[in-house]
Amino acid sequence: MKRRVDPPLTFGELYELPVILDLRTAARAFGVARATAYRHVRLGIFPCEVLRVGHQYRVPTTAVMRALGISEGPVYSVTTDPENTPVTAGD
Repeated sequence: MKRRVDPPLTFGELYELPVILDLRTAARAFGVARATAYRHVRLGIFPCEVLRVGHQYRVPTTAVMRALGISEGPVYSVTTDPENTPVTAGD
């Protein structure tokens, strides 16, 4: 039996995540299979904070980002001219 592994999240997808993730999505961020994620939670070795909400696991997106070493703030790409003033379209 071949297990289906969800593809890891891209950098861009990480910044589009909601505030709280299900464990399957958090596992994708770390590039691990869902079964591995559940096993790591049970063993207490999942790489970030995991919340138990009723019968479900939830993971704060900020905890995932910190564990991956990614800044929590938004990423902006700004092109500037030599005088360090923003360049607008048509300039």
